[in-house]
Amino acid sequence: MTRVVKPYVMTDWAVNREAQITYSYERFAQAKVFVFKKWCEKVAERGALAPTDLSGSCKYGSLFMNRIFGGVIRGHYEHQYNIIEGRIVDLSHDAIDVGRIANPYLHEPDFFAIPEKLASLNGCLPRVELWVIQFMAEIEASEVSSLPGSGLD
Repeated sequence: MTRVVKPYVMTDWAVNREAQITYSYERFAQAKVFVFKKWCEKVAERGALAPTDLSGSCKYGSLFMNRIFGGVIRGHYEHQYNIIEGRIVDLSHDAIDVGRIANPYLHEPDFFAIPEKLASLNGCLPRVELWVIQFMAEIEASEVSSLPGSGLD
């Protein structure tokens, strides 16, 4: 019997998601490097110039962080970020576009109820879900290789 997998569709972006792995500064750094690499690949697919930072990636970054580290997604028409364990976590905190925003950590809950915004976020999910699978495999492989007796230590 063939199993049909329905695409994941999110309707309530205010849901506090459970983490797959515990958030830490080390894991944040790993996630940032990973997402930047994936962002560069996505930009290259469009034939655009290689990015120098995560400018323009906040939808992907916040969705990715939400899937990995849990918490909630917050934002407004200019920017999205995460609240994880009660603190603001933003992969693109040092991106040029975020630096130009007067109040990047403003939260407008009604923004996430706009049908076009929901469609846009849901359109990003298939790629983000793939990134999550790849990132978790990298994390798992790095943990296995660091175990004593793994032959890789």
